Amino acid sequence: MSIFIFEMKGNIKSILIWASAVPFFLFLYMAFFPSLAASPDSFNSIMEEFPAEVMALMGINPDLPMMTIMGYFSLTMSFVMIPVAIQASNYGFNILSVEERELTADFLLTKPISRRKIYVSKFSAAFLSLTITNAAIWIASLLAFALYKGNEDPEMFKVIVFLSSIALFQLFFLTVGMLISVMVKKVPSVISFSMALGFGMFIVSSLGKMLSSEFLDVLSPYNHFDPGFMLIDGTYDLIPTIISIIIITTSLFASYFLYLRRNIASL
Repeated sequence: MSIFIFEMKGNIKSILIWASAVPFFLFLYMAFFPSLAASPDSFNSIMEEFPAEVMALMGINPDLPMMTIMGYFSLTMSFVMIPVAIQASNYGFNILSVEERELTADFLLTKPISRRKIYVSKFSAAFLSLTITNAAIWIASLLAFALYKGNEDPEMFKVIVFLSSIALFQLFFLTVGMLISVMVKKVPSVISFSMALGFGMFIVSSLGKMLSSEFLDVLSPYNHFDPGFMLIDGTYDLIPTIISIIIITTSLFASYFLYLRRNIASL
């Protein structure tokens, strides 16, 4: 059995959970939009009570009215991106460290298989697993717009542009997780590391928005692929996107070369 197929079989349960739970949450949250849109004055009066810093923390863009489906979708995706990041981080921290953590490295590395093939197979399986979740998010998003847009005529091109950025967002957390996993001596708890990276970057993003700090904005991929910006402009924010691509590429190649030279613990 190839490593790729073995990894995919091992990910089946995880794929089913993530690819069901994340789109379900997205679709359920979007289902509230028609009732909120029916009484905009009440909702707007509630929103006016919040200071601008809290609005920024919640991912609400003042240039994208909340009582439009685009504005509501932007708010929804601001929270959906957190579990997306955690799933990608989880795979990143796990795929290269699992043999050391479970002491099965002897079984794998004594086979006539190069570390290069192991790395490529594991990365490919992780990325395909994330792509399945990504596809489910696309389906849930487009279905939600079709069902709940009402009389609005949203610019679906802008929605497509934003949805296309999710793959890069996932790759950021996957590759950074892989790099950290081969840099540290041991990853004792994958979920602790993935939660720390996923929520940590979200906190950095929130602080950047609250403090209007360009430095903090540059650090977090949540700002690189900000749904509010993309749903307004219908394009990628060029500089932050380039920064993300550089981080993804650097992390991918660095983790590859470090994995080839790593002294992997075994029995």
